[in-house]
Amino acid sequence: MNYVPGTASLIDDIDKKHLVLLRDGRTLIGYLRSIDQFANLVFHQTVERIHVGKKFGDIPRGIFIVRGENVVLLGEIDVEKPCDAVLQQVSIEEILEEQRLQQQAKQETEKVKIAALKDRGLSIPKADNLDEY
Repeated sequence: MNYVPGTASLIDDIDKKHLVLLRDGRTLIGYLRSIDQFANLVFHQTVERIHVGKKFGDIPRGIFIVRGENVVLLGEIDVEKPCDAVLQQVSIEEILEEQRLQQQAKQETEKVKIAALKDRGLSIPKADNLDEY
């Protein structure tokens, strides 16, 4: 097999099921249908998988276009391998509620952390100000 540089190496992966981790933390699972020279990806029969603890839920998204610069990880899923997952699949409504509760808990923890640092005379720069440093 010859080495193919860049996104051309993904041509062999077209029409196979893939998992994509995006820069914003979302996880997508779908069939890779198209790619271009910028690593933009087109997925078909895509679902967005949300994990919370040992539970997960899949939200159907259909055809999904992903800009190449937003891809953190791309991996082929072996559809023939049996699943030994210890994760429990739940309904969309249940996983969205679990995700909301997890995000609220994370925000409360962050508020406590910031208050503790402020009491000690320290501060954490906001994410939107990080580009200035």
